[in-house]
Amino acid sequence: MSGNLDLVRSIYADWERGDFSSARWAHPEIDVVVAEGPEAGTYKGHDGMAAGWRGFLGAWGSYRVSADEYRELDSERVLVLMQHGGHGRASGLGDKQLKTEGANLLSVRDGKVVRLVLYWHRERALADLGLNE
Repeated sequence: MSGNLDLVRSIYADWERGDFSSARWAHPEIDVVVAEGPEAGTYKGHDGMAAGWRGFLGAWGSYRVSADEYRELDSERVLVLMQHGGHGRASGLGDKQLKTEGANLLSVRDGKVVRLVLYWHRERALADLGLNE
């Protein structure tokens, strides 16, 4: 298993426990791209990423991530097929109503994630990358 895959698995180990507080894995100038969904946009650096997470996580009473599969696409990119959801703070909708199969694409250089692309829907990520499920 490559160092990149080890790093990505360690990030998801924290996220699966609901811990989104660490940025030690992220390059100081990381680009975070939310490709779709309620908080679509681009965030730059640790401060931008933190602001984006605060805005996103603030809409949830609880939010959970569960990795289904890790795919090394090349020497820098790891695609994570995952499930995510929870219950909405304002809507009160429960986990079952708000659980989605999503995907994240992480680009790693020199042991740090330099780009993180978040996809609400897995199909969109696979289409963007020219991959079939």
